Amino acid sequence: MNQHSFPAMNALSSSPSLKFPPYKTNHLLLLPHSRSTLQSIALSRKLKLRIICSASEHSQHAEPAKYQHSKKTKSVSDGEKGVDPVGFLTKLGISHKQFAHFLRERYKSLKDLKDEIYDRHANLQDLSSGFMFLGMHRHVEHRVDFMEWAPGARYCAVIGDFNDWSPRENVAREGHLGHDDYGYWFIILEDRLKEGEKPEELYFQQYNYVDDYDKGDSGISIDEIFKRANDEYWEPGEDRFIKNRFEVPAKLYEELFGPNGPQTLEELEEIPDAETRYKAWKEQHKDDPSSVSYDVIDNGKEYDIFNVVIDPVTREKFKVKKPPIPYWLETRKGRKAWLKKYNPTIPHGSKYRVYFNTPDGPLERIPAWATYVQPDAEGKQGFAIHWEPPPEYAYNWKNTRPNVPKALKIYECHVGISGPEPKVSSFDYFREKVLPHVKEAGYNAIQLFGVVEHKDYFTLGYRVTNFFAVSSRYGTPEDFKRLVDEAHGLGLFVFLDIVHSYAAADEMVGLSSFDGSNDCYFHTGKRGHHKYWGTRMFKYGDQDVLHFLLSNLNWWVVEYRIDGFRFHSLSSMIYTHNGFASFTGDMEEFCNQYVDKDALLYLMLANEILHGLHPNIITIAEDATYYPGLCEPTSQGGLGFDYYVNLSASEMWSSFLQNVPDQEWSMNKIVSSLIDNRHYVNKMLLYAENHSQSISGGRSYAEILFGDTKEHGSGSKETLLRGCSLHKMIRFITFTMGGRAYLNFMGNEFGHPKRVEFPMPSNNLSFSLANRQWDLLEKEMHRDLFVFDKDLMGLDENEKLRTRSLPNVHHVNEATKVISYIRGPFLFICNFHPTDSYERYSVGVEEAGEYRIILNTDETKYGGQGIIKHDQYLQRTISRRIDGLRNCLEVPLPCRTAQVYKLSRILRI
Repeated sequence: MNQHSFPAMNALSSSPSLKFPPYKTNHLLLLPHSRSTLQSIALSRKLKLRIICSASEHSQHAEPAKYQHSKKTKSVSDGEKGVDPVGFLTKLGISHKQFAHFLRERYKSLKDLKDEIYDRHANLQDLSSGFMFLGMHRHVEHRVDFMEWAPGARYCAVIGDFNDWSPRENVAREGHLGHDDYGYWFIILEDRLKEGEKPEELYFQQYNYVDDYDKGDSGISIDEIFKRANDEYWEPGEDRFIKNRFEVPAKLYEELFGPNGPQTLEELEEIPDAETRYKAWKEQHKDDPSSVSYDVIDNGKEYDIFNVVIDPVTREKFKVKKPPIPYWLETRKGRKAWLKKYNPTIPHGSKYRVYFNTPDGPLERIPAWATYVQPDAEGKQGFAIHWEPPPEYAYNWKNTRPNVPKALKIYECHVGISGPEPKVSSFDYFREKVLPHVKEAGYNAIQLFGVVEHKDYFTLGYRVTNFFAVSSRYGTPEDFKRLVDEAHGLGLFVFLDIVHSYAAADEMVGLSSFDGSNDCYFHTGKRGHHKYWGTRMFKYGDQDVLHFLLSNLNWWVVEYRIDGFRFHSLSSMIYTHNGFASFTGDMEEFCNQYVDKDALLYLMLANEILHGLHPNIITIAEDATYYPGLCEPTSQGGLGFDYYVNLSASEMWSSFLQNVPDQEWSMNKIVSSLIDNRHYVNKMLLYAENHSQSISGGRSYAEILFGDTKEHGSGSKETLLRGCSLHKMIRFITFTMGGRAYLNFMGNEFGHPKRVEFPMPSNNLSFSLANRQWDLLEKEMHRDLFVFDKDLMGLDENEKLRTRSLPNVHHVNEATKVISYIRGPFLFICNFHPTDSYERYSVGVEEAGEYRIILNTDETKYGGQGIIKHDQYLQRTISRRIDGLRNCLEVPLPCRTAQVYKLSRILRI
C-alpha cells in the first residue's frame, strides 16, 4: 500500500494554535461524515485537542452560549448573575427554611455534577449526543463501527446472521480501541473486498454512501491531488522533511548517540530523561542565536504536555494558511464505487445482537442503543435490525417544523389502536386516516404514547425495552419519519410520551442485568425495583446513565424531529417510595430522606439541555404530587418544565359521574380543581379525560353517560339528552377555564362509547376493544358531539380565548348550580342544575354594553334542544351592581347548558 503525506497532518503537529490544557480528561474528537453521523477517534485520556477553524466556520457550528463550558466556576454564595436557587419561593412568598436549604444544596450539587461531567465531556451538548457514536454507525472509511457500554462484561462481540451468529468473528480487540476504563466496548466491522478487487491505494480512503458519484470518481490520481496540495501548501524548502521522511529520525538518532551509535538493544545504555537531555542541549547551544527562536516552557508547573512557544514570524505565517481540506475531500469516492469494490460487512436489514462474556457466563443482549428492534420474534429471543436503507429508500424531510402555538390543543393518540379493525394499526394508517381528522377537528398538536419500543403490547408502551427504537409493530423508522413530517406539513406539533422514570424488567430484550451485573443502568436491591409495578429504577447518579438518558431525549429531537415530551410518572422517580405515600402538602415532604436528589438533578439537566439545544422544544411534567417549582426556571430553583399536568380535574369528573348524583355536584370543587394553583394556571395542561380513564378496568365518560343505549328507544331519549349535555359541558368548562394547554384522547371528542382494552391473557388476547370506531361519526349523536368540539376548538383559534387574561371567576352558586367567569371581553356561564332552568338569570359584568352569544351548547346542531332562540342571543346590560361588578346581565339559562357571550358593543354611561 502506497503511503502518502498530507500537509494537514504535518500542520497539526506544528500548529501554534493547538492548546494542551493542564487537566487530565477523556475526550472524543468527532469527525462528520455522510448522513449526519459522527465517528469517534479516541484520544489519550491526558490530551484534549481544541482546533479553531476560521471565524465563519466556527460561528456556523457554535453551540448556544450557555453550553460553552468555562473553567471559571463560582460557588452559589458568589451569586451568579440571574441565579437564585430559592427564587421561586421568594416570588410566591413561601417561607420554609428546610426546603430553602434543600434547594440551595441541590443547586450546589448541580454545579458539582456539571464539573464532573466536564471532566469527561467537552460540554452538555457532548453529554447528550452519545447516539452519534454509540450503537451501530457507518464510517466513511468503508467500515461499520459498533460501540456499547457494558462495564461488567469481560468480552464483547457482535453476532448476527451476517456472521452466522459467531462470537469470534467481530470482537473488541485489545490494543485496537477495544475497551476503555469506563466500560465502553468498540468494535470495527470492516467491509469485505470483492473478488478481484485490489486494496485501497489511499490508507484513509473515504466514501460518500449517499451519492453515486463524488469528487474521487473524477479519474484524477491520488498522487496528482497530493502533489497539487503540497505545491499550494508548502513554501520552497518547507517540504524537505516530507520528501525525506527518514532524515529527521536519523538526525535525532545521531544527535543522541553520535555517528557510531549502538546498533542493538544490548549495546543501548540507559537514556537520560527528556528534561535532562534538553537542559544539556541548551547549555551546549547557549551561544547559538538560532536556539532562542523556540523553547519549551512549563512555567514551573508539572503538566502532562508542555506548551510549545515559537517565534511570531512563524506563527503569523502559519495562521494565514488554510488546511487543505478541499484536496482531502477531492479524494472521496461515491456510493457506486463503494458497492463495486466492497460487500457491506453488515448489510441493511441484518439481524444482530451483542455477545458478552461475564463472570456468570456468556450472555446475548439486544444493544442498548439499537434503533430498530424486533423484541419478540415468535416467542424466541428478540434481535436488533441494522437500519441503513439505501438513499432511494431513506426518507427525505419535506416540511419545516410549525411555529410554536401560543395555546396548545393536544390530541392524544396511540398508533396501534387508531384503526377500526381488531388488529395492530400502522404508522401508515395513522398518517393517512387519523392525521387529517386531527387537523379537521381543530387541534394543533398530537401526543403519541406507545411509540418507543416495548416487548409487551398490553403495557401501552410504558414498560420500555429499547429506548432508541420506534416500535417495529407499527412500521419502520422511515415510516415514523414520514408520519412526523406530514404532521408538520399539517401544522401539527408532535409530542412524545417519554418514560425515563423506570424501565421494563425484561432481561432478554431490555436493559435489566444488561452486562450480567445488577447495577449497570439501575439501582441494586429493593431500590432498583418499583415498589408495586416491578419495573427497574434508573441510577440517575451515574454519569453513564445520564449520558444514556439525555442522549435519548436529544436523539428523538434530532433524528425524528419530535417537538416536545411529556415526562411520564415523575413521582415514581422523584421519591424512593415511588410516590406511593400519603401527602399532606407539607413542604418537608418534598425535601426529606425519601426524595431522590439525583433524579431531580437529571430533570434539571434534561430541561436545560433540551431548551438550550432546541429553543422551541416543549416539555410537560406529569407528577401526581405537584412537586414545587415544576415549571420554574432552573436558575430560580425550579425544574424547568414548560407545563405540568393537572391530574385532579379528570379524577374529579370521573368521581362525579360515577359516584355523585347530579344535584349534589359541588360547584366550588369544580372551580378549585380546574384552577388548583392560580400562580401556574397558564402552565397547566388540563383535560377532562385522557387515555387513563378508559384503559383496561376503567370506562370512558361516554360509556358512563350513555351506558348500553344504542338508539333512541323507550326510556333512552332522556338518558341521551343528559349524556350529551354533560359530555359537552364538562369539555366546555375544562377547556375555557383552564390555562394554555388542553388535551383530549383520540375518539373522546365524539363520545367513543367503548373503553380501551389491549389484548392480554385475561381476555384471550382479544383485539375487540383495542381499536377506534371512526364510523360512529356518521351517526347523528356522535357527529353532533364532534361538531361541538370542533367549534369549541375553532372558537379558541379565532378569538384567542385561552391566551387572554386568567379567568375571573366571579359567580359560583351552589343552590342554582351556576358558575360564571370572565376572560377579557368574554363572559362564560354554565348551569349544571339537572332540572332548573332560568328565564332571566342575573350575572355580573364589569363593562356596560351589548353581549352576544357566540357559542351555545344547547344548539340543535350540537344535539341540544335549542331552547334559547336566536332573537335572545343579544343581551344588553343593566346598571345594577352584582357579583362585585358594576353592571348586570339577565340571560336565559336552560338546565345543563353553557354559553359564551362576547362584548360586541360598549355603552358609555
